[in-house]
Amino acid sequence: MPSPVGELTLVAEDGALVRVHLAGGKQAADPAVLGLRDGPDPVLGEAVRQLGEYFTGDRTEFDLRLAPAGNAFEQRVWALLREIPYGETRSYGDLARVLGDVGFSQAVGAANGRNPIAIVVPCHRVIGADGSLVRYAGGLDRKRFLLALEESEDTRAQRLF
Repeated sequence: MPSPVGELTLVAEDGALVRVHLAGGKQAADPAVLGLRDGPDPVLGEAVRQLGEYFTGDRTEFDLRLAPAGNAFEQRVWALLREIPYGETRSYGDLARVLGDVGFSQAVGAANGRNPIAIVVPCHRVIGADGSLVRYAGGLDRKRFLLALEESEDTRAQRLF
């Protein structure tokens, strides 16, 4: 799917979205390895529609069945990512505290980096403790774009003045 952050590769299995990869990103998928689509897929169609609405500013939450593959800790981190509201950010330490131990910060960062469903599971909303943009599998330019897309007019005005 074309998007303002480059081509996205979406993968669905058993009625759920399992991957959204950014072209050229750290976890970019080789479509040849994924196999061929065997006809229209309602999950992919809905994901394309909702992502399109997100990029035009008409959608702030996704309503898709997700099934990312990962261990129990990664699943907990990815669930927390989905709780970060549109237009807001959290630090790795913030997420680690929710998980019960600020010492989990590095493990949270590792799980964040392995998020297989970019944008829909908003790993781009995680920033450094000092507010800096750090680590994004799709590249910091894309992270900056996604955060700017979600920024409210009020927030943008405060940042500029």
